[in-house]
Amino acid sequence: MSDRYLEPVQSRTTAPTPYELKLAGAIEEVFGSGRHDLPGLVAGLNELGIPAPDGATWDADMFLTVMESLEAER
Repeated sequence: MSDRYLEPVQSRTTAPTPYELKLAGAIEEVFGSGRHDLPGLVAGLNELGIPAPDGATWDADMFLTVMESLEAER
């Protein structure tokens, strides 16, 4: 079997930062709790104490902006 099919994120050019890993884990935890909409996700991140990159609490607009910026960086 070829290893090229085992790379989970083939479009990444750099390794995720510690913040990105923490945020990804928190998002998985929120989804795992049964919340699957944007308001629930944002509320869950705030409840877990995961701040937005600027240190503020999350809101829907901030979450979408951060996700767009993370995608643009890759």
